[in-house]
Amino acid sequence: MSSRNPLSIILDQNKLTGPNYHDWLRNLKIVLNYEKIAYVLKKALPKQAAANATTEELAKLYKWWDHDLQAKSYMLASMSNELHRWFEEAVNDADIYGHLQELYGEQTRPLRPIKQLMTSRLREGVSVHEHGVRMIGPIK
Repeated sequence: MSSRNPLSIILDQNKLTGPNYHDWLRNLKIVLNYEKIAYVLKKALPKQAAANATTEELAKLYKWWDHDLQAKSYMLASMSNELHRWFEEAVNDADIYGHLQELYGEQTRPLRPIKQLMTSRLREGVSVHEHGVRMIGPIK
């Protein structure tokens, strides 16, 4: 990890193994925010410069590519060896982020509807139809 970023030790000590995805992602975002490059997770990376791009636009694009590479490096360096092998050929951080979201991003979601169903009660003054619709909502 970068010796410039004192927060990168968080990622060294909490490598992504899969089940700890949400904790790892929270730590990754802390590090990327500190580096002021967290935007690369949210915005699509331009693949190439426009043919008529100005010098300023090219500089901005090259900076974005550098930030993307830096974020990808943080991600790969903070994964278990098995996960690192899966993603070492990824083109950019968005590819890695997208695949990890598919694999681990929703793993806790199924528990929420069950909890809502088990704790939901028909309140006084609410129609049975309204209550039924509210019960079906989390299942969709």
